[in-house]
Amino acid sequence: MDCMKVGKLILQLRTDKGLTQKQIADQLNISNKTISKWECGLGCPDVSLWEKLANVLGADILKLLHGELNPNRPDVGRMDRIQFYVCPTCGNILTSTGAASIACCGRQLQPLRPAVADPSHAPVVEVVEDEYYAAVEHEMRREHYLLFAACVNDDRVWFNRLYPEQSPAFRFPNMRNGASLYLYCTKHGLMRYRVDALLN
Repeated sequence: MDCMKVGKLILQLRTDKGLTQKQIADQLNISNKTISKWECGLGCPDVSLWEKLANVLGADILKLLHGELNPNRPDVGRMDRIQFYVCPTCGNILTSTGAASIACCGRQLQPLRPAVADPSHAPVVEVVEDEYYAAVEHEMRREHYLLFAACVNDDRVWFNRLYPEQSPAFRFPNMRNGASLYLYCTKHGLMRYRVDALLN
């Protein structure tokens, strides 16, 4: 571990948050001289302090350990590049529209990759007034159900959380041609369908 790099990053994050060395030291129950020592590269935090230090500074603990924050490329604003993440521990659903470091329940999450669209999961979609109505032949038991449905085009995302025992049917807005409908099955993963293909 490069204590000089780690110290510079601690100093940068502390000043970005407008915190004094004493304020951080008080939250960690250590002396502010210890914070000063870290920032000068004369030592690194004890392993027992890393998690709390990362929380206080609002930083990813792994980035903090490496002593560098590598920024992602700027988000170009294309919603159709959305990525979905599902935590295997708590079922939390997260999204990003560009490269991101996403973690939940202490685990680094990888973006879901849509599988080949399974015809058995394909929704039946019909036009109802100025929106769409979709129904899926899918069981909705705690062991196997649809967790969410999302409709995405280049500038909008519509999202619907689904629950066990609920009917796997939903309405979603009529977006422009080229919209994709995503379904996430707790057993079979993420599937992607072209909305215009479902209407034919």
